Amino acid sequence: MSGKTHSLSIDFTSGAIAHRLKYGGGRGQALPRAIGMKSGHIPNVVDATAGLGRDAFLMASLGANVTLIERSKHMFELLETGIEQARVHGGEIGDIAQRMTLLFGDAKALLPSLAPDVILIDPMHPERKKSALVKKEMRLIRDIVGVDGDAPELMRVALASAQKRVVLKWPQKADPMAGLPAPSHQITGKSTRYDVFMVHPITESS
Repeated sequence: MSGKTHSLSIDFTSGAIAHRLKYGGGRGQALPRAIGMKSGHIPNVVDATAGLGRDAFLMASLGANVTLIERSKHMFELLETGIEQARVHGGEIGDIAQRMTLLFGDAKALLPSLAPDVILIDPMHPERKKSALVKKEMRLIRDIVGVDGDAPELMRVALASAQKRVVLKWPQKADPMAGLPAPSHQITGKSTRYDVFMVHPITESS
């Protein structure tokens, strides 16, 4: 293992994750809105590109049962350690971790049998140029997982597997992913947007 990859760790009990849990804004944040989390409705979610697990932790913190899929063995092991540490930590953080189920494998193969309400896909994005910190962290992740060249194929599998909606997390100013239908709607933030594809838009309002 290189020194670069060794310096990456996943900790759900402190730092930015804990701060976001306390001050993040609850269901009013862009991601919970994108996955359709609202009063009286908590969807079953698959995070098909788990990465650092931060989005999955946020969704689980708001009550969702989240299945995380990671195909990089190294990243899977980091997530496994982080989730177990959170469970051992106990309290609110431990309860959140209990709602997170981690699977190792290729999401394209696993999604059809899972058939969740919502599938979140967050492929490796074009490298940001503004934040040195973000660039460093993303560089470390790229050292481990490489580039998601099959993201369009994963999206097509997700659209055929989700029961209600697929959410693509994408840089705000990036062009739409090629080869996909137009999203049903978008939710935008400062640097990120969520392209929401309703699979059965008649049965669930967006």
